Amino acid sequence: MPESGFYYHYKHDSAGTVNNYAYEVMGVGFHTEDDVRPGEAHFLVYRPLYEASVYKASKELGIPCFYNRPLEMWLEDVEKDGKKFPRFQKVTDPSVIAELEKIRDKMYS
Repeated sequence: MPESGFYYHYKHDSAGTVNNYAYEVMGVGFHTEDDVRPGEAHFLVYRPLYEASVYKASKELGIPCFYNRPLEMWLEDVEKDGKKFPRFQKVTDPSVIAELEKIRDKMYS
């Protein structure tokens, strides 16, 4: 199960801005018709740290909006230029986390 925190999508360009394809994991989601059992989440709930469409929708609607991705898809590897990468990689560098926290606070407070 992914931990809360910041993640980069495999499309993140390290030569670009620190928040391109950066996301914050908010929690897990369950289908309303299924029994909720720990460890059996169906979706990962997350939000972008750049002006993606779900961020813009949140501003237009005046309520928080999030992405929901099937957990299996979040955890899978993807292929790019003949190489395999995790679809999402947890950000662990404290200085990058500090920058992303500032961006998050500015965007969502």
